[in-house]
Amino acid sequence: MLAKSLPFVLVVALAIVWTRPSFAHDKAEGTFVQIKDGKLTLTTKNSEKKNTFDIGKDAAVSLDGKPAKLEDLKEGFSITVALGEKHVITKVEALSKSK
Repeated sequence: MLAKSLPFVLVVALAIVWTRPSFAHDKAEGTFVQIKDGKLTLTTKNSEKKNTFDIGKDAAVSLDGKPAKLEDLKEGFSITVALGEKHVITKVEALSKSK
């Protein structure tokens, strides 16, 4: 009995592992809009759709490749955010308009 059910169990286990969301590698790219109430809003690349994400308390921020603060970000900057669990921002990389 065990030998007959083992292939089924293996297939189910592999399906769970392969379809599990991988938040550690999720990211969003676009144009910075604003930060308000602990949330960052950006307009997605090639679209006018706005997306808002919670900002993690330990989120790393860089501007033009240098360490920065969230307050340094300005509307219109090109931005890429790394998303962790529950799509909370863990890292912000921004480029100023002049770059």
